[in-house]
Amino acid sequence: MTSDLQPLQRRAAVLRRPDLRRLGRPAGYLVLAVLAWLLPYGLGGYDMHVLDTALVFAILAIGQGLVMGIAGQINLAQVAFMGVGAYTTAILTTQEHMAFWPAAVLAVAAAALMGLLIGLPALRVQSHYLGIVTLGLSLAFLNWVTNAPLAGSGSGLSGIPVPPLGGVDLTNDYLYYYVELLAFVAALAFGLFVVRTRLGRRMRAMRDDSLAAGSLGARIPVLRMTAFLLAGVYGGVAGVLYAGLIRFVAPETFSITEMFLLLAMVVIGGRQSLWGCVVGALALSAVQEELTDLSTYAQLGYGAVVVLMVVFAPTGLAGVPHRLRTALQRRAPGPESATVGPFRPYPPAEPRPDAGTLLQLDAITMRFKGLVALSEVSLQVRAGEIRGVVGPNGSGKTTLFNIISGLYRASAGTVALQGRQIGGMRPYRLAHLGLARTFQNLRLFRRLTVREHLLAALDRSPTRWAWRYVLWPVGVWRGERDLGRQADALLDRFGLAAFAGAIPYALPYGIQRRVELARAMAGSPQLLLLDEPAAGLNGTEKAQLVEIVKSIRDSGTTVVIIEHDMGLVMSLCEQVTVLAAGRVIAHGSPAQVAADPQVIEAYLGRAAADRAGQEQPVTTPSEEPS
Repeated sequence: MTSDLQPLQRRAAVLRRPDLRRLGRPAGYLVLAVLAWLLPYGLGGYDMHVLDTALVFAILAIGQGLVMGIAGQINLAQVAFMGVGAYTTAILTTQEHMAFWPAAVLAVAAAALMGLLIGLPALRVQSHYLGIVTLGLSLAFLNWVTNAPLAGSGSGLSGIPVPPLGGVDLTNDYLYYYVELLAFVAALAFGLFVVRTRLGRRMRAMRDDSLAAGSLGARIPVLRMTAFLLAGVYGGVAGVLYAGLIRFVAPETFSITEMFLLLAMVVIGGRQSLWGCVVGALALSAVQEELTDLSTYAQLGYGAVVVLMVVFAPTGLAGVPHRLRTALQRRAPGPESATVGPFRPYPPAEPRPDAGTLLQLDAITMRFKGLVALSEVSLQVRAGEIRGVVGPNGSGKTTLFNIISGLYRASAGTVALQGRQIGGMRPYRLAHLGLARTFQNLRLFRRLTVREHLLAALDRSPTRWAWRYVLWPVGVWRGERDLGRQADALLDRFGLAAFAGAIPYALPYGIQRRVELARAMAGSPQLLLLDEPAAGLNGTEKAQLVEIVKSIRDSGTTVVIIEHDMGLVMSLCEQVTVLAAGRVIAHGSPAQVAADPQVIEAYLGRAAADRAGQEQPVTTPSEEPS
């Protein structure tokens, strides 16, 4: 049996060699470029026209993949963006007698503006509600072009001029193909550039968990609008190319049927991969042409295939290579079998004898309709200390953290960080002010690697920085290299270098907790909120956690920790605050709190508290009863 596995293990080892991957990718791109350039020489006139149309839909699918697969926003208006681009080009050239290329620039701008308009509902609604809204706006556009005389009503607009190109006859589908090919390559290259750098990484983090992404400093509303803006731009480019190719636009080209065909292309190809979106668009365009005489049955077939892909292969055709690699590597040791390295302590900060209050809460009250989760909770945390917050289940500990970190807005009371009022601030603003947190239930990004988690957390650039993607891409690459060096140093410090390329949810639970802690520390916060970081850890991992938290405090970061393990709290925290039923019932050193009758009553009941008054000393149970 071992001898049978050796060839598979050797093949998996070869596939993992980074030098071969670096050489293989450019070689693969070169082969694809040569094949694409020579492709027209083997096609007839009709097939060439089909290929031209397929390239238009491939560009459209890239935009749909960016907004839907990368940013996680349901968009059923992508064909409408294409329609805006095509109709704007047609109206400006046929009725305003504008030259084709200036009209094309205005058409792309109009489609981008339409993307921003349709993206506005994404600021308020998500999931299927967003799909319904975007579908409604797409229907509104279709209704307008069908009835507006300016758009030719139901008859459409014809007579669109041939795009001029220095004497090249673009009425020839073969020559027009090369114009489309250049536009397609530019569109795909830019899309891949976005996905693999900080803007795309933020979008993918938002897709996986918008709450966690916001706590790392990502401006979620701006990212959603940016995704729809990109979708509008790609739709506008596709519309311009379509108008130049067909030189006629009509409402049926941008119908809901075409939208669902595009959706099938993206889902079947793999919505989380731009390459998959392209493959799906090209493949389904060819299949559609073959099934022209069976259009009714073809629509049923597309729907069935989409359902099957969503249920059994959610990553689409783009996920096939990964599944094959997984099958080859199944018997070979992967990163999941590696051992977490030792934590390398932070260098201690200079002592600050005059350290004042860093975090101050005054009379915080939180009501959820008729339920009072917190009632007049006041708390002061001095800079450089480790403060414990304990209490029975339902006492309001996590609610308190959610208020401090901006997830909830308190019904009453104030929250101040270094004397600055932060109550009601968005999580991304608090992250930039130096506040970081972990969550009671792990909130890691499901499709980002460990290294990408740290890269996303290290990125503190404002979203308006995105203009560099168009005007200064070299600056984006330089920033990526700097972030990469910082991420590698952080991986080494937390002993996670062996897991850099792994997806966290494939790792043991204790390592996942360490990944979350490393992600929280990536931004060098001045205040770190830890919500039950020891939950699910064994004794060795808890000891390592104590070492890490003490090193974090010594580096100058103030730590506030919620924890049920009372032994860990007593050994780690200088001051402890106890909550019960949404109120502060005790505050002081661990020894003082452990002997407080109210604390004992909250955990064990009044009878135990009465006995505690007669028998000294009193010890607090090591674990909270469930």
